[in-house]
Amino acid sequence: MSNNEIISVRNLKKFFGDVKAVNGIDFDVHKGEIFGLLGPNGAGKTTTIKLLLGLLEANEGTIRVMGLDPEKDEVEIKKKIGYVSEEPLIFKSLTPKDLFNFIASIRKLDPEEATERAKEYLESLGALEYYDQLIATLSHGNKQKIQVVASIMHDPDLLIFDEPIAGLDAKSVKVIKEIMDIQVDKGGAVLFSTHIMEIAQDLCDRIAIINRGKIVGIGTLDELSRQADRLGANLEDIFLRLTEQDTSVEEIVKKLRQSFNQRKL
Repeated sequence: MSNNEIISVRNLKKFFGDVKAVNGIDFDVHKGEIFGLLGPNGAGKTTTIKLLLGLLEANEGTIRVMGLDPEKDEVEIKKKIGYVSEEPLIFKSLTPKDLFNFIASIRKLDPEEATERAKEYLESLGALEYYDQLIATLSHGNKQKIQVVASIMHDPDLLIFDEPIAGLDAKSVKVIKEIMDIQVDKGGAVLFSTHIMEIAQDLCDRIAIINRGKIVGIGTLDELSRQADRLGANLEDIFLRLTEQDTSVEEIVKKLRQSFNQRKL
């Protein structure tokens, strides 16, 4: 693993019985980049992320996160990572204030500085008014904002964002994009999983497309377009081609249009 690599994955496999959720993937995430992980539902994205976090044990392969092994150095890795899950994994019986105080305590942050930083982030996301409200009473989008703030309070080297913008308004999406840009500007890295092609195309430096547990394409948008034999295509078309969904989509669209035209007659 070179000094420029924050994540290194080699021949990673994770099986659940006969289901090969992750089936021999390789990729690296470098310092100073936003690395996208794209794939259809059930392709293996979230399983890969849980393996990186040490939440699952691999059947085969190696993972290094900042030179550490998630299965052996889980606590040390968590000190250096900020994680946002698709479904907010936060203590819903607390208020954001209580949650942030708890995080400051376990991460040994200066309490006053942590409070000031948390409030600043909440204000930027339009959620400061919920500072003293029970998290359980908040909308999904506002819970997600709380989770994002909780993930960056300790200024981590690596952000792992699994669908972080689900349920968020346009302003909050813009702010989170800026948070990711700031992360790479300071020499950190972001692993970003999303279904939203336009954001991935706009934001990610490199992208890995995973399908049925295997990486079917990896690189910059230009590199992916060459791999898909779709020079000049947008990410959506490249994605459909590499995940072998382009023909089925064309057939679906054709049938829908035929049905619509028949109803007009």
